[in-house]
Amino acid sequence: MSKAVANVNSQVQVVLDELQRKSISNIFFIACGGSSAIMYPAKYVLDREATKLVSDLYSSNEFIHRNPRQLGEESLVILCSMSGTTPETVEAAKFAKGKGAYTVALTNEPESPLAKNSARFLKYEWGNDVNAFDTNLGVLYQLVFGVLHVVENNEKFVRLVTSLENLQAVYEKALQQEAENAKVFAASHAKEPVIYTMASGANYGVAYSFSICILMEMQWIHSHAIHAGEYFHGPFEIIDEKVPFIVLLGLDETRALEERALSFSKRYGKKLTILDAKEYDLAGIDEEVKGYIAPLILNRVLRKYAEELAEARNHPLSTRRYMWKVEY
Repeated sequence: MSKAVANVNSQVQVVLDELQRKSISNIFFIACGGSSAIMYPAKYVLDREATKLVSDLYSSNEFIHRNPRQLGEESLVILCSMSGTTPETVEAAKFAKGKGAYTVALTNEPESPLAKNSARFLKYEWGNDVNAFDTNLGVLYQLVFGVLHVVENNEKFVRLVTSLENLQAVYEKALQQEAENAKVFAASHAKEPVIYTMASGANYGVAYSFSICILMEMQWIHSHAIHAGEYFHGPFEIIDEKVPFIVLLGLDETRALEERALSFSKRYGKKLTILDAKEYDLAGIDEEVKGYIAPLILNRVLRKYAEELAEARNHPLSTRRYMWKVEY
């Protein structure tokens, strides 16, 4: 990179400057749970944009046990844990470092074990009052598009950074637009024993996160994240007028899969909650990166739905039975 992009995260810029002096041929995304889910759209970006870089995504512990043969000195390993204390991810950082890989950790805690056991760490902010640019997804996107720019001279980096700078205003308008819908959803789903989520492409990680982290972990509601491309290979047998689905429609190349699944679901299902990125005002988001930005918007909107659901069920999102309470 000839010069820094204005307003890019300063820690990301340090990583990008260092990558100019390295030879990188592959990228591994490593995390668990919700931190893993944010990696899905980043992997989609690389699948669509990279001409030579290859990438893969692993749950932290499996990454160690599977021990990919390509992992080595030409590897960039991107890890994430909000607390920086997730044991499997910390061990994965040590493992990758031992293989000679360049490790970069995303975390909210700069003094955490993950940060200390990675070559570089990127601090992101957390909470509803945080600007979209500084969140985990915002920082991760700056890194991924920056890597594409440094290694392959991809020209979308500046467009992406500018779009991220405008994203908070998009969030606020989308949240206002969905405010009443979120309350209606919460009231009508408060007693549901099971809620499925469905999406594809860049958006699948959002459905996955909402299913395993919000519904199962935080609300103790049975759930499964269904890939829209797999819907007609088993899962569609479950749809009827009593089964609730959340269906996400994005703006990337796989939208046709989501539309097909939704079309069938409308014929046989009644409890469908549809979040369509086309319905939001995306002013300030560059046309060439809208498909990549859509998951971030859907993720933020779904968080509002989660908060309303927790309120309606009198079951705070912080409630746990096992996590952080018993040995596992």
